[in-house]
Amino acid sequence: MLEMRPECERCGTDLPAEASGAFICSFECTYCADCADALDDLCPNCGGELMDRPTRAQDLLEKYPPSTTRKFKG
Repeated sequence: MLEMRPECERCGTDLPAEASGAFICSFECTYCADCADALDDLCPNCGGELMDRPTRAQDLLEKYPPSTTRKFKG
């Protein structure tokens, strides 16, 4: 199950688990669409490809809550 990190690691923009617009690499580093575009869809941490993160269905958020741990490097 994906960790569903709560914000962009580059700019700190909130990225709710139930909303589209987040991009992740295979290590789940997480970026907003603007930052993913600025990074040419390559993760600066591992060099992996940034892909659209799937959303989590609203009815599953309570049973499987997203992460609350922030990784913003500011």
